[in-house]
Amino acid sequence: MTDALLPRGCQAAEPAGDGYFRKGCNPLAETGRSKLQNQRAVLNQQILRAVRMRAGAENLLRATTNNKVREQVLLELSFVNSDLQILKEELEGLNISVEVYQNAEETFSIPLVPLGLKETKDVDFTLPLKDFILEHYSEDSSEYEDEIADLMDLRQACRTPSRDEAGIEMLISYFLQLGYVENRFFPPTRHIGVLFTWYDSFTGVPVCQQNLLLEKASVLFNIGALYTQIATRCNRQTQAGLENAVDAFQKAAGVLSYLKETFTHTPSYDMSPAMLNVLVKMMLAQAQECVFEQIGLSGIRNEFFTLVKMTQEVAKVGEVYMLVNIAMNQEPVKENIPYSWSKLAQIKSDHYKALAHYFIATILCDHELQPSDDKDQQEKALSQLYDYVPEGLMVLAVLKDKVQRKQLGKAHLRKAIAYHEEALRVCGLCKKLRNIEVLQEVLTAAHKRSLLKYAQQETEDDFLSLIQAPDILPKTEHKIGTIAPQFSKVKVKDFFHKLGPLTVFSAKQRWTAPRTIRLHNEAGELGFSLKGGSPVQVYCLDPVCSAASAGLKEGDYIVSIGGMDCKWLGVNEVLEKLKSVGKQPMEFDVISCQDTAASLHSKSATYSMGMQKTYSLICLAMDEDKIDQTKKAPLKLPFLSWGTKNRQKAASTLCLPSAVAGSSQIKKKLSPFTLLNTESSLY
Repeated sequence: MTDALLPRGCQAAEPAGDGYFRKGCNPLAETGRSKLQNQRAVLNQQILRAVRMRAGAENLLRATTNNKVREQVLLELSFVNSDLQILKEELEGLNISVEVYQNAEETFSIPLVPLGLKETKDVDFTLPLKDFILEHYSEDSSEYEDEIADLMDLRQACRTPSRDEAGIEMLISYFLQLGYVENRFFPPTRHIGVLFTWYDSFTGVPVCQQNLLLEKASVLFNIGALYTQIATRCNRQTQAGLENAVDAFQKAAGVLSYLKETFTHTPSYDMSPAMLNVLVKMMLAQAQECVFEQIGLSGIRNEFFTLVKMTQEVAKVGEVYMLVNIAMNQEPVKENIPYSWSKLAQIKSDHYKALAHYFIATILCDHELQPSDDKDQQEKALSQLYDYVPEGLMVLAVLKDKVQRKQLGKAHLRKAIAYHEEALRVCGLCKKLRNIEVLQEVLTAAHKRSLLKYAQQETEDDFLSLIQAPDILPKTEHKIGTIAPQFSKVKVKDFFHKLGPLTVFSAKQRWTAPRTIRLHNEAGELGFSLKGGSPVQVYCLDPVCSAASAGLKEGDYIVSIGGMDCKWLGVNEVLEKLKSVGKQPMEFDVISCQDTAASLHSKSATYSMGMQKTYSLICLAMDEDKIDQTKKAPLKLPFLSWGTKNRQKAASTLCLPSAVAGSSQIKKKLSPFTLLNTESSLY
């Protein structure tokens, strides 16, 4: 593991100033990306203030009946809504500031789009975790101050990850650490008072919850976002750089897909299933674009079969971007996706479709069928490019007839020019894209090349040509798919390892306070046997032995012997310690497991600034009336639940469910990595 998890007090090899930075984090780096992220944080705060003002004005508008006051409030609301629109446009400008994330090398490629990191507020775990350790585990919470500080330091470092594999490793280590923390300190029956706040990456609206699953989902989103930033940073002028870019985009798509499948009904727009579905498609499209660049990196030879292959590959890129653009313009994504992203997807779709028609026009105009050529192979290759051919034309006849070849070639050039012109038109209409110089240069150069090619052909018989160029069938030899996140490759040690094995010492289990048993070794016999792993459990207890008389019970867990912690010791080690004292009396501490009935808290609320809460209150009132009438209500899920198969959907993501205590809960084997292998919902 990296030095992100160094025990407190250990000195780094090369301290920076008074301390050291964790590997994968440098909060003081004055890069363009960090400045952009700081601007995002400032905008989030401004949006928060504006949303609060709007909420207050709306409440006053509903409460007052004075016409003069209503007029003033309506005027104020118009100003606040205008400010919010301006702030939203500024946030969109940050999302399309793609130049900052690109490789520093001179390049002549269309920029790729990365995701910005979600911003969060500071969280103080100290008091809630210390109180829980004292109350639930009956241990001295002051002994865990360093561990709590390590957890808070790791979370703080995750707010400014470096744009490399070390940054990814640090984020994954925190995500896995949250699995331990959830099982240690977050019982299903109540909240412990830790409030998590995360800002929407697209709208800047904050979402606040006491449930740890919002923290997990947001960290996963940032892992995917960081992969996209790594991909856009790769040098696309080298083979290795393009391979790394493809790999990073596929991993980003894998993380976002995992987030969509694992956490459903998230209260944040940027992590909604519809939005994540669009983001996955966009990342895979950018990976496909890098694959095409990789194929043509060494140059595209003006050879028949090479051009056929390139035509199909570039047509595939145009198709996937067309699908991305369609998805971006569907509800409810259309309202929250940056407008410039949608237009960039449309521009790329038109641009790459134009390239496909340019390549096939080059085949038809520059390559005449020679006696030495394999006409059957050329006919087969050309036939695979079309779903149909224009009426009155046959592929073999086109190959043999020079006039038909020229006519069909010029038809493809006209269609290529039309696509180029549409791409330039859309780019000129979008203010954000119009300011990206390299995008304008690439589109203009491709357009001029097609115009030059068309001008080189004979034009005296153009008025006689009524051929319409057919669409090109996309095809790729390089299948692009998501790469699932490999969390197991990052090794993480539980910060709160001292509490004991997680299978026993978790927030779901309850025990009695530790009891001290004074043991008198009688003729070398203990009067009981031990079983299990760590910690060991008492069984086959002799009811008349001295240990039983001192209060030892069947099924008790031995947690310490002679003041020495033994939660992690096995049966043989504990027996050796118990028998090592000979005939001298010995004291050891035991705990007894208590039966716990799953009783959810009566109300679980999620506060998301700026969202309507009226329907939530109505749902809550209806639930309470129903409980009063029937005295029996079915168990409902809290807003966020983990490891459940209940897919019942509510009409509002802010519905406040209620539950009746006393319903039983099926016990499951506890694992620190439940998040990795269970079907879950975030609701």
